[in-house]
Amino acid sequence: MVDAENYLLTCYRYIELNPVVAGMVNTPEEYRWSSYPCNAWDKYDELVTAHELYLRVATVVDERQRNYRELFRVALSEVDVHQIRQSLHRNYPLGNDRFKAQIELALGEDR
Repeated sequence: MVDAENYLLTCYRYIELNPVVAGMVNTPEEYRWSSYPCNAWDKYDELVTAHELYLRVATVVDERQRNYRELFRVALSEVDVHQIRQSLHRNYPLGNDRFKAQIELALGEDR
């Protein structure tokens, strides 16, 4: 579970850069199963549906794609990578303390 408002695009970058970090490909668009070509270059894929927050990156398609590509010019911070990995390994929601508290309240859990 991800606090989309604050972490969705960071998660996109993490996922789409994983094959690059693993040395499987040199760029995200080279990975066959990546959504990067759809988001960055408008390559149609029936399996990919644009998220509302991605669509808010810009209203004009060319500008949105350019802005999306720009996100990949800067490496993910170690803090972001650590938070995503911790969330995955511990099966915790990814978000700020307020988001986590809302999830805990909704689930009736106290972590």
